[in-house]
Amino acid sequence: MPNRTTNLHQMRVNTHFYIGFSIIWLVCSACGVKKSLAARPDTTGIQSIDTTRVQHSLTQYSLNKNSLQQNEQGIWELYVTGSPLERGLSAGNLTRELIQTQEDAFVGKIKEFIPSQGYLKLISKIVAWYNRKLHLHVPEEYKQEIYALSRYAPDTYNDVAMPYVRMLYAHGAHDIGHALQDLMLVGCTSFAAWGDKTADGKLLIGRNFDFYAGDDFAKQKVVTFMKPDSGYPFMSYGWAGMIGVVSGMNLQGLTVTINAGKSKIPLQAKTPISIVAREILQYASTIEEAIAIAQKREVFVSESIMIGSAIDRKVVLIEVAPSNFGVYEVANSNQLICANHFQSNAYAQDTRNQQAIAESHSLYRYQRMQELLAASEKLTPTHAAAILRNREGLENAAIGYGNEKALNQLLAHHGIIFQPQDRKVWVSTAPYQLGTFVAYDLKQVFEQMNSNSGTSLAVTSLNIPEDPFVHTDTYHNYERFRALSKTIEQATAAKKTIPAQQLVAYEQLNADYWRTYQILGAYHYAHKAYKKALIAYKQASRREITTVQDAAHIRKYIKKATRRLR
Repeated sequence: MPNRTTNLHQMRVNTHFYIGFSIIWLVCSACGVKKSLAARPDTTGIQSIDTTRVQHSLTQYSLNKNSLQQNEQGIWELYVTGSPLERGLSAGNLTRELIQTQEDAFVGKIKEFIPSQGYLKLISKIVAWYNRKLHLHVPEEYKQEIYALSRYAPDTYNDVAMPYVRMLYAHGAHDIGHALQDLMLVGCTSFAAWGDKTADGKLLIGRNFDFYAGDDFAKQKVVTFMKPDSGYPFMSYGWAGMIGVVSGMNLQGLTVTINAGKSKIPLQAKTPISIVAREILQYASTIEEAIAIAQKREVFVSESIMIGSAIDRKVVLIEVAPSNFGVYEVANSNQLICANHFQSNAYAQDTRNQQAIAESHSLYRYQRMQELLAASEKLTPTHAAAILRNREGLENAAIGYGNEKALNQLLAHHGIIFQPQDRKVWVSTAPYQLGTFVAYDLKQVFEQMNSNSGTSLAVTSLNIPEDPFVHTDTYHNYERFRALSKTIEQATAAKKTIPAQQLVAYEQLNADYWRTYQILGAYHYAHKAYKKALIAYKQASRREITTVQDAAHIRKYIKKATRRLR
């Protein structure tokens, strides 16, 4: 995952490429775009469904057998049942304020990258062209659910697309985010352990979901407990408006998590990975059934789907790509690790995968996970949380807070832990995955979820306490570092001056992180203080730099600053 300093520049490069390329295709594909924008699922009977929402308080709502409430840790708990249209209407109505919040946050992040209103309008047309066949690759059931939910989406962004189309497109945001290699928004790491590696011998699975779409986007997390009229009841962790799955477990004890792989930029959207994961979670009880579902769907990016199964008592990786498919499982082992590169034989000669291993931070995180698992003889959920929260590099090296080589990059949307055979799950709370991990027992939840009692169904006695790190000066310095980084980057772009003492203080906030010095180097270089820039870039080169491309960028500016001083 390239560093966030270069994301803006690379986003603009990608934007210019798409604009030039897509103008030609927009002319050729206008008819297809119009058909896709007008396509709608079958909504027969939607008018007869009761949509009367009852507000009990500012944090509790109900609608027939469905409900939404916020627990004491700040997580919204959504309980939904029924047919696709019933589920969609209930989820949309109950979470309509949260949907507005998520759309505001997501569109706000896009506007940071593309502040020009003219560009935004053109981009919306490009997105429509790109997604012109998306509706053909999403099962009718999920289109119905999305359509019903979209009736409660705000009209604020209708100039971008109408609510149903907009929410359908949003389900491909994860895919598009990591397909644009220079804007990769995901760098997830996950693991599974069992046998003599866990305290009870049963499966234990943990993962960090490092999808970053801005701080505001991650504030209102939603844990959904869904009892559909077909398939298995399941839980998933995400955000309002999202019917797809990025992390979840069903009542059969089958778990699903997704990790991005190296992808080329696709020219047409197909089935979003979150929809594939949702279908697996709703309709599979075994690994064999999960593989069958994944094989029948055409995807448009590369992804590792980790499947844990209480019935099979094992974990595998389903590795999917637009033109390849593999399944990876370990033999004679008690653990499995997944980062952002593929491990099955099907990808042994894949050049993109080899590039990801050689140039990205995926292998580094994989090796760090190996170290941490080796250091824990008998894993418990509490040990799993400590691993997901780990901020150090290989051999416990200090690599700076926020470094994407760390398992805990201090940007995750969430962390999650599963005990499939016991049907227990722990979901993280803010900030990042440092807050309390809240426990749920799925058997208990689905027995009691229709009571509308207004009481959280979390098993508080099993909660994993917050990381004490959140109360340290180091953590507060990191938050100051993040805010000041943005200030300095903006000053660099505008060639405005920052007080010298503020720059000195900034360096001390996160002195082990290479990007601290890269940001200072860029600032000094823009202000023609080439000696200071050279010193800063050399300091960056002595730290643990995230990717091969980042290291090349630092070397380039060391040479440029040196030449300027001659």
